[in-house]
Amino acid sequence: MSDDNTTRITVLPHAQLCPDGLSFEAEAGNSLVDELLMNGIAIEHACDKVGACATCHVYLRQGAEHVNPVDDDEDEQLSDAWGLEADSRLSCCVKVGGPELIIELPRYSKNHARER
Repeated sequence: MSDDNTTRITVLPHAQLCPDGLSFEAEAGNSLVDELLMNGIAIEHACDKVGACATCHVYLRQGAEHVNPVDDDEDEQLSDAWGLEADSRLSCCVKVGGPELIIELPRYSKNHARER
């Protein structure tokens, strides 16, 4: 169970990065990409987590209303993300918050899509 300072993050299964899915507690206010990396999800972050590349793209399937909103810079970068959807975010730009956050990792990153 989460308290006001933690968020339960659930990562839906992803064939390469997280085949069984994962659920963990994260500190509210932390960067989502940092929390994913600290919990063993090897998500790409080619720009060193500064919101300039779209390789850390994720889908916020539940709980998006509890995180910080998309700003203009993130919105511009998202246009380059593979598989863009209405709930797409750059995980380096998301500050964890709320009781629960369910995320899905895209099938491909921007870099994988170019290699195909």
